Amino acid sequence: MDAKDLLPLLEQLDDHVDDLEEALEPVLNSTVTEASKKLPVMDKAKFHVLVTYALESLIFSYLRLHGVNAKEHPVFRELTRVKQYFEKIKTLETEPEQRTMTLDKQAAGRFIKHGLAGNEKFDLERKEQQAKEKARAQLKASLLAKKAGATAEASSKKPASDSESNSESESDGEEAVSEKPKSKPGKEKKPEKGVKRETAKGRKNKRNKEGRDDEKKDRRKKKQEKRKARKAQ
Repeated sequence: MDAKDLLPLLEQLDDHVDDLEEALEPVLNSTVTEASKKLPVMDKAKFHVLVTYALESLIFSYLRLHGVNAKEHPVFRELTRVKQYFEKIKTLETEPEQRTMTLDKQAAGRFIKHGLAGNEKFDLERKEQQAKEKARAQLKASLLAKKAGATAEASSKKPASDSESNSESESDGEEAVSEKPKSKPGKEKKPEKGVKRETAKGRKNKRNKEGRDDEKKDRRKKKQEKRKARKAQ
């Protein structure tokens, strides 16, 4: 490239440097802290990041002009770190625009309820709705109570039938004990020598005893038949 071609470029660079000095005059005449004191929080963050990035960029350009591989220099890592702050600031600025509107149903319901308070039609409809819900809840509770009672009754039937059969067996045993012939007190007969002959009284007692045994058997047979009939039901 000829020197004649470089002169316009150098003059353009000189003009840009003059413009930059005028723009940076407030910052150069005071410290960074004083210049950013009156700024809002977001603008203050932008200001500090931009100043840091400008200084790191000048160092990077200086190294490149002197033939140093600036990408292997620590300043390149610092430039990458500062760029991450730019991304964070950009995210914070764009976040409110990306938020979606959410509806608080409970708060909306309260507003509507208070807004419609005093409206007779609305109050009447609300009372009817509450009455329906209450009646529905009572019906559900009664159905649950009936169901619980039915299951309890079904479970209590089985032990009742078992106790009934046990009581019947106990009564049968008591009847059998009570029906045993009681020996009448009397004078003891002296044993006679030789073979005893059976008297008419002894034969009569024997017949009575046999009759009682037959009656017991009949009663037991009838009771057994009754039990079988109950079990079959």
